[in-house]
Parts: sequence; structure tokens; C-alpha cells
Amino acid sequence: MLFDTHVHLNDEAFNEDLEAVIARAKENDVSRMAVVGFNKKTIERALELADQYSFIYLIVGWHPTDAIDFTEADLNWLRELAEHPRVVALGEMGLDYHWDTSPKEVQFEVFRKQIRLAREVKLPIVIHNREATEDVVRILEEEHAEEVGGIMHCFGETVEVMERCLALNFHISFGGTVTFKNAKLPKIAAEAIPIDRMLIETDAPYLAPHPNRGKRNEPAYVKLVAEKIAELKEMKYEEIARHTMDNANKLFGIQ
Repeated sequence: MLFDTHVHLNDEAFNEDLEAVIARAKENDVSRMAVVGFNKKTIERALELADQYSFIYLIVGWHPTDAIDFTEADLNWLRELAEHPRVVALGEMGLDYHWDTSPKEVQFEVFRKQIRLAREVKLPIVIHNREATEDVVRILEEEHAEEVGGIMHCFGETVEVMERCLALNFHISFGGTVTFKNAKLPKIAAEAIPIDRMLIETDAPYLAPHPNRGKRNEPAYVKLVAEKIAELKEMKYEEIARHTMDNANKLFGIQ
């Protein structure tokens, strides 16, 4: 069975047909999902989903594009949420230099505060990195993120960057981009990743894998990611499914 370790079922894109989306996921071997809440609205919806579905786990944090709105009250709320029995990680946090919505210095501060909180509550962290790789890795190193480890979400960097992240006790998660015909870096990284540090995700409703690229993504399509990685690593799909499920359960502390 498959664990989609990063999905936004709390997105409005799923308001009209959530039950059908979940049914298709189950038909395509998906038995567990980690729903990511990254600001007040999406965290609140994620909590509702966790109350409704026993196979949904939660990742909660503050997205770098929303860093400008982050307050001490929000930090304290995240600290409280860390006690929730279904919260398995903090995030997605990090840096985003593509969307000019929060100044870099504000992003740095909010990122560092969340890493420190994760170390305090002993939860792994999930990293959002867009056009900010060197600063992301530097801050992770400076803040000793290796104490809790976590996930480099939707990885698409070089093997050299991957090795720095592995040294920081991070897992590497691959999404739909690994199936894109012109995306070389995710494929090279997937071939090189140690099997015990690899995860799979959709980031649905974003970044749908080939042949659904450009359409709404959904958890069922994580099977396409697993199949592509199996092809790249010359392994059986069932092996990729088993290893990535075991890796996710171990990282998230799920029995």
C-alpha cells in the first residue's frame, strides 16, 4: 500500500468531490495520507479532515509565502497542535523566492522559529524550497535541524544538495515532477537516493504527474510516482510501495 506523504485535501479544489477523490485513492493502493495545513484556514480544515478520516495524518506549520502574517499567537497555536494525536510533523516551512509575498528577512525569522519549535516538541519538519536552496540548507544546518530530521518536499535538486540533506537526517520526497519528460534532476536524484530515505507524495491538487500534467492532481496519482521510481531504480512497484510506506511510518512515528 502507498502513503501519500504530502497532499492538500484541505484545498478548495476538493470541496465538490472529496469522497470520490478518496475512493479513487483507495482503488489505487493509497491507504494513508498526510494532509498539510500551512496557514490558519488550511490548518483548521485539515483538523476537520483528521476528525473525519482515520487514515489521514496531519502536518501543520506556516508557509513562507504567508510568513508576513505569522504571529507569536500562531507559534503558540502550533505548539498546542503538536500535542494532537494525529499531528506527525511541522510544516510546510522554508523559503520561497518565487512569489514576492513575504520579505526574505521575515521568511528567515519564521523559518527559524518553526525549526526551534520542532526541536522543542520533537517532531520532524517538512521543507518547502522554491528558488532558495542554498539559504534553506544553510539555515537547516545553523539551526541543527538534524536533531529532528524531516522531509525535503517535492525534491528537484542535484545529488550534491541531496547528500547535504541526507547528512542533516532528512528524507527525500518525490512527487509528480519525477515523471515529467524534461525534468532531469528529480530522476537523477531518485536513481541515487538510498531506499531507506525515500518518500513519495502528490502535493495535490498541484503538480499532477504525467500523463495528467496540467490537470488537477489527486492522491490516486501517487501510484504513478511510485511506478516511475520503480522504473528508474529497476525495482518492482511493490518494493517501492513497501519501502516508502515503512519509511513514512518510521519517520512519522506511526505504528
